[in-house]
Amino acid sequence: MFEAVSPSTATAGDGHDFSALYEHRRLALVRLALLLVDDLPTAEDVVQDAFAALLRRHGRRLSDLDDPEAYLRTSVVNTARSVLRRRRTARAYIPERERHAPPADKHVLLAETHQEVIDALQRLTHRQREVLVLRYWSDLTEAQIADTLNVSRGTVKSTASRALDALGRHLETPR
Repeated sequence: MFEAVSPSTATAGDGHDFSALYEHRRLALVRLALLLVDDLPTAEDVVQDAFAALLRRHGRRLSDLDDPEAYLRTSVVNTARSVLRRRRTARAYIPERERHAPPADKHVLLAETHQEVIDALQRLTHRQREVLVLRYWSDLTEAQIADTLNVSRGTVKSTASRALDALGRHLETPR
């Protein structure tokens, strides 16, 4: 498995680059994936797959990679998209089971106001959700979002604007 290494003890090219990156970015990437796929076990799998792909392609030393964090973010977003595509396909053939009660830990994890925002986010298009999550949760710039999603900065700006308008409408609607 991975050994824990603090960034102060990891030096460039000593083989600990991967371990330090895993130790310090895994949780943030799981949170990002959770907002995209809305399921913690799946989010953890998405992040684990991203790190496994990084390890397979570049090994434990990441010196040949310009920005490993950007690589991982892009990998997480792309893998989350794949998961959502597979879900849509599966749901087209398998009817969803009836849910009689929400999960017991739903309100423990998120306050009611936070849950309303999460519910409103889930009503946005996938692209809108991705842009808002990357912008406001991951604090990425428009250029970084454009690189991560492989779109232009103008597309990021217009998508963010439309998403914020839609999010505002969803949050104003009484339930």
